[in-house]
Amino acid sequence: MKFIPTFLCFFATAFTFAQSDFTEADAKQVIDTFFEGFHKADTLKMRSVLMKEVTLQTAFTDKDGLAKVNDGSMANLLMAIANRGVDQKWDERLLDYKVQIDGNIAQVWTPYQFWFNDSFSHCGANSFTLVKTEDGWKIIHLIDSRRKDDCFD
Repeated sequence: MKFIPTFLCFFATAFTFAQSDFTEADAKQVIDTFFEGFHKADTLKMRSVLMKEVTLQTAFTDKDGLAKVNDGSMANLLMAIANRGVDQKWDERLLDYKVQIDGNIAQVWTPYQFWFNDSFSHCGANSFTLVKTEDGWKIIHLIDSRRKDDCFD
C-alpha cells in the first residue's frame, strides 16, 4: 500500500521538474529570436526576449592599446535598429553557440562576424546572460567584444 503514494509523489515531482527543463536548444532559440529581430529591424521581436532593463556593454582595445569597457543602452540600440536606413544591411553572423545552464540562469557565448552592407566590419564574441522569469526566459545582460584582426581563423 505504501508503494502507491510513494509512486505518485515521485511521478508528480518528476513531472514538475520535466516541465521546467530549459535546454541548450531553448537557450539558442532565445538568441535566434533576438537576432531575427535584429536583422529585420523588428524591435518588438527583440523586446520579446529582453528584460525591461538590460545591461549592455562592449569590451574592446582602444587605438592606444588600452583595454576598455563601455556601458551602452539597450534603448539606444533598439532605437538605432528601428531607425536604420533601408539601404543599410546589418548582418551579424553567429559562428557557434556555447550554452551553460544552472537552475534559473543561463549563459550563451556566440562568436560572430559583423558585416555592414556585405562588407566585413569586425568580429568578436557575444556573451548573453538569460534568466527565467514569469514570462519565460529573457536576456538580462549582453556584453560583446569587438576587434578587426584574427577574425578568419
